[in-house]
Amino acid sequence: MADYSDTIAAIATGGVISAVGILRLSGKDTIAVVDKVFRPLNGRPMSQTEDRKLMFGSLLDEEGELLDLCLCTVSRAPHSYTGEDTAELQCHGSPMVLRLGLQSLFAAGARQALAGEFTKRAFLNGRMDLSSAEAVADIIDAETPMAVRNAAGQLNGAIFRRVQLVYDSLTDICAHFHAVLDYPDEDIEPFELAAYADTLSGAEKDLRALLETHRRGRVLDRGIPTALVGKPNAGKSSLLNALLGYDRAIVTSVPGTTRDTISERVLLGSTLLRLTDTAGLHDTADEVEKLGVERTREAIEAAELVLAVFDGSRDWDGEDEEVLALCRGKECIALVNKSDLPQREVAAHLAELGRVCAVSALSGEGLEELSAMVAEAFPLPSAAVGEILTNERQAEAVSRAVESVSAALSALRSGFTPDAVLTEAEAAMAALGELTGQNIREEITNRIFSRFCVGK
Repeated sequence: MADYSDTIAAIATGGVISAVGILRLSGKDTIAVVDKVFRPLNGRPMSQTEDRKLMFGSLLDEEGELLDLCLCTVSRAPHSYTGEDTAELQCHGSPMVLRLGLQSLFAAGARQALAGEFTKRAFLNGRMDLSSAEAVADIIDAETPMAVRNAAGQLNGAIFRRVQLVYDSLTDICAHFHAVLDYPDEDIEPFELAAYADTLSGAEKDLRALLETHRRGRVLDRGIPTALVGKPNAGKSSLLNALLGYDRAIVTSVPGTTRDTISERVLLGSTLLRLTDTAGLHDTADEVEKLGVERTREAIEAAELVLAVFDGSRDWDGEDEEVLALCRGKECIALVNKSDLPQREVAAHLAELGRVCAVSALSGEGLEELSAMVAEAFPLPSAAVGEILTNERQAEAVSRAVESVSAALSALRSGFTPDAVLTEAEAAMAALGELTGQNIREEITNRIFSRFCVGK
């Protein structure tokens, strides 16, 4: 188990050449460690420098030799990211400089930070709640503008504030009951369970609304699993390349060029697609092609959205009919490709799918309309920025809280004794406490922060 009283250090920037690279420290001996490896140009050590002031000076290696000319700043506890003494050395962005600088910090008394340990310390020291801490990883991983804004809202405590309102209302019910029970001789207003029916009903409504955001929040976080399907030479791979903006898939006039699935992440408008280009659906004696077709069927089954591509310049045939049959029962958008060529009566066969879009992989025509259709099929929840649940763990905790509040309401309406209602209310509070970190087991905390990168 990590010792959270010692001093940690890590490279906080990527492992590639860049203009600036950052070494980060946190812990009780941070400033003493920095004084051993950094010499400000003005001659005053960082231990005598005020907080959050950038100082220019020399970074020394393990042998005391000049390694880099850089900037350094310190923030003393509790007014820092982690709530401990912290420091940052802003160096030139050479991976070698950063590695040697980190070794120098280790020699001076720091140890290597674990993945997510800076943010974990911030949580353990009360600088942020658990939902805000998880948002640090979310904002780093965000791939769309909306995902960035939602993660930033959570980092700013949006989920915590919304959940805390419900938590406090349940606390009031439990506190009143126990006060009357424990202090019968005091002048406390009698506990009337029926008076709290509206409170429980409001809590249930608020939590259900929050939980409802998760269904689309998963799309915001992970993207929509999407299968790009069609018969050979319908233009699937050309469309993939057009959506990506570069040639990812091989495109030829020879049917069956794509023999296996190709997966890419595509930002279509403001919607992220986890797009899989598949082998053309058709009967074949080729064993390799057969495997490709089978994987196509598996991709359709696993997809939440199917983009079915049809060649609008050719007559409708049995292979098109087979593609259409596989799309039934799925969320599907039919793409009539090659709109830049003279068109046949293909679109007329696709009316049952509801969403039909004419596109041209060659010219890009119709891609904006496709973007609008995808956004319409997968709308974001009407929730404030930061209040969209994208996290499975958080959604599971809210789900348990909803079940407990619902059970409390049912017990109240059935005329059960107050302790039966209060037991469920306390269970709901426990579930919400897991979301915010007010009561959380260490193994869960460790699992949460294991997904972070080192230096965060």
